Amino acid sequence: MIDDTDRALLKLLSENAARSTKRVGELLGLSQPATWRRIKRLEEIGALAGRKLVLDRAKLGFGVTVFLGVKLATKGRVSLEDFERAVSGIPEVQTVEHVLGLYDYRLRVVARDLADFERVLRRRIMTMPGVGDVEANVLLSEERRPGPL
Repeated sequence: MIDDTDRALLKLLSENAARSTKRVGELLGLSQPATWRRIKRLEEIGALAGRKLVLDRAKLGFGVTVFLGVKLATKGRVSLEDFERAVSGIPEVQTVEHVLGLYDYRLRVVARDLADFERVLRRRIMTMPGVGDVEANVLLSEERRPGPL
């Protein structure tokens, strides 16, 4: 089971996954080997499923992020798996989430600017078989929160 020290360790790693186990241990009052063992145990039980690199999309030339709600026109004609596979092949689509509600999918799409987004929407997404209603929400700002730890 996860204890308070594990939660504190996870919080530290969620804030900065590049911290060394030595530094994390110092912040927690643990030795480096004890910290390493806790990290390994958290990985083994699935509580820590990996660490990822966060890219600054704007600095890489992708200044626009749009969330698309996509409703499939006819679920019987195009399977959910086929849609997921096809939309995952579009490089500008960063995430594909199957959701419950007004739309079937929520996509996170990045583009260089609004004209580039329009091109992706018109030529890549709207031409896919089975795509029905689409709603776009442009991201204005984003605050990353470490989660409920």
